[in-house]
Amino acid sequence: MLSSLYIQNYALIEKLDIDFNRGFSVITGETGAGKSIILGAIGLLLGQRADIKAIRKNSAKCIIEARFQIGNYQMESFFTNNHLEYDSECILRREIQASGKSRAFINDTPVPLSQMKELGEQLIDVHSQHQNLLLNTEGFQLNVLDILAHNEVALAEYHNRYSLLKKMERELYELIEQSHKSKADEDYIRFQLEQLADANLISGEQDVLEQEAETLSHAEEIKAALYRIEQLFTAEENGLLSALKEANSLLSSLQKVYQPAIELNDRMQSSYIELKDIVNEISFKGEEIEFNPARLDEVNERLNLIYSLQQKHRVQTVEELIELCDGYHAQLNSITSFEDRILELTQQKDKQMELVKEQAALLTRSRKKVSLVVEKEMATRLMALGMPNVRFQVEITTRKEFGPHGEDYVTFLFSANKNGALQNISSVASGGEIARVMLSIKAMVAGAVKLPTIIFDEIDTGVSGEIADRMADIMQEMGNQERQVISITHLPQIAARGRAHYKVYKQDNENETNSHIRCLSADERIEEIAHMLSGAILTEAALENAKALLSQNNN
Repeated sequence: MLSSLYIQNYALIEKLDIDFNRGFSVITGETGAGKSIILGAIGLLLGQRADIKAIRKNSAKCIIEARFQIGNYQMESFFTNNHLEYDSECILRREIQASGKSRAFINDTPVPLSQMKELGEQLIDVHSQHQNLLLNTEGFQLNVLDILAHNEVALAEYHNRYSLLKKMERELYELIEQSHKSKADEDYIRFQLEQLADANLISGEQDVLEQEAETLSHAEEIKAALYRIEQLFTAEENGLLSALKEANSLLSSLQKVYQPAIELNDRMQSSYIELKDIVNEISFKGEEIEFNPARLDEVNERLNLIYSLQQKHRVQTVEELIELCDGYHAQLNSITSFEDRILELTQQKDKQMELVKEQAALLTRSRKKVSLVVEKEMATRLMALGMPNVRFQVEITTRKEFGPHGEDYVTFLFSANKNGALQNISSVASGGEIARVMLSIKAMVAGAVKLPTIIFDEIDTGVSGEIADRMADIMQEMGNQERQVISITHLPQIAARGRAHYKVYKQDNENETNSHIRCLSADERIEEIAHMLSGAILTEAALENAKALLSQNNN
């Protein structure tokens, strides 16, 4: 429960520090006194967006801090899962600086705002007037059934199955799109591949062919040069080999009388052998060389094919062409494998759809079962709230396709009049009727969810007299179930029912206006309720009526 609230430098509030009681309490005050400002501050603790315009003028920052007693609400797991220190008292604090920077704290530990929001929603529910519009939304009505049916686990499992199904559907769509695009390119890819494959390209062949083309193009020149070299070495007269042989013989004859001749002779002999071998190879190469126009045409034709392919594909080497060829092979294999992959994923998606259908059917059965309880309890509660001829029906129909919460479409149908046709509640209920419906729904939901604190912001709008008294009964009953209920009200019948009564008021000084809140004493309560009964002029009759109301309710 909310044990205390501290607000500093927020809107009209310079400083506010108030303790709250257990059970059912009420807050009253004139319109514009600052009740909505207090709710706005509490909203900041529930993760609502901060507006720097709300910071009090000439203040560096505003602070909102609330203390909650949570020892009876089994909330240890939240703190454990978020690595926070747990204590029976929990403190939420939000600081907003004039620069726009915002900080959130849980038990003095800085936390992301989303984490504060998650915890805040487990601690307090603020029902403001605009929430009555939720009756117009199918999501709210569906959520009511799921809460009352305790579908948390089943719904989480459905979400998992549904999310996986949607993921598969996206993957299948993308795969089919890729398949269509690839098939559109298939003819082009196949043509390119066939052209490259028909070339039978071999790594390194370009260098070999270019060298061979050079040789064939200059065959006569090469052959003549090699022949001339051979003649220079082998001619009978003045041949280099003959001269070398003679020099070697002379050195050999000097070995006995001239010591250096031995080494020189060995070197000369080696040179002779090496040169003779070279000349023999030149002779052999010369015999190999011949002018072959047919082979030259063949080599040039092959090179022209390679050059044209390189130019076409904008590459420089045969190796790059081979790499392109391999890439086209891979693309074609991928195209031909699309059908297999599409078939496989389609089968997986169909199986997942069956799992989604199975879980959705479980949710539908649970919702239909609890809808009968809701219809009965809502009728009972609304009759007690002054609708003797009320009919309330939960209509569950099947959606055209599965959604994030199943395949059910839920509509609350309502008629307050005898023999009146059941219609969507949002289109036929008046403001006062909607207020009573929402209070009844909140009372049911509160019984299913152990929420520590509920704040009703003028939920009694549009009702008065006996109906207001009965609505107070419901809120008082909710406050007696280990739950704190705070009602902001303008009705004396409800104000008199609170265990504690708080008043919001404004005070003006020379420079500014300040909003305050305080817990009223017994005598102050009498005067406040009397003012609510008679207006600004306090009459003796109003005072007596106020005393009677408080006495009747033992306050």
